[in-house]
Amino acid sequence: MLVPRENARFVLNPHPILVLDRPPIHDVLPELRLVDGLMPVVEGWQVAAQLTFCVVDGPGEHGCVVPTVGGAEGLDEIGAWCSAVEEAGGAVVVSVDGLADGFDWSELFTGGRARGGFVASAR
Repeated sequence: MLVPRENARFVLNPHPILVLDRPPIHDVLPELRLVDGLMPVVEGWQVAAQLTFCVVDGPGEHGCVVPTVGGAEGLDEIGAWCSAVEEAGGAVVVSVDGLADGFDWSELFTGGRARGGFVASAR
């Protein structure tokens, strides 16, 4: 399923984070809660980051494709984000129901409204 580009934010903070607004995978991702300050790993999922698109693939028929170009981030920023995903061995995928430009990171990771966690790179 395609996630519209305006429903995605590619963030380096300093690690690669993909924030998705209302993606078709929202309900199948686990609730995102830091445990002792650590990001949970989402088992059975993988992410593939490219300059033109990003794929988040889960078990069974679950997954989505996100265009990477055409948003607020420029080509250099997307390239840096893709490189960071490769270096980190994955990205934090965060799914929310309602994305605001000035979201509160601490609320996002502890408030119970987000789903996701660290998703390993496709090998």
